[in-house]
Amino acid sequence: MSNKSAATVSVQEPVDHSIELGHGNSPAAWALVGTTLVGAVISCIAFVIGESATLLFLIGVGVMVVGLALGPILRAAGYGVGGSKLKNTGH
Repeated sequence: MSNKSAATVSVQEPVDHSIELGHGNSPAAWALVGTTLVGAVISCIAFVIGESATLLFLIGVGVMVVGLALGPILRAAGYGVGGSKLKNTGH
């Protein structure tokens, strides 16, 4: 609950939805999402198998951690949105 009275609350300006947001459509974003998804599938399969697949579950978690690291690494290498490796040089 807010302590502000109705007179002090301001109305926000409308959002301009015509601006391109750039939702991460880049090799770095796709690598992060794809790798994390593969790790999640591996972990889910291991979870269904049961206690005998604990190692497989941990491998899936490890793949997800690698995926989470892969995105920022590729973005720093120039494969993120607007990255230097994605610029069209006219060749």
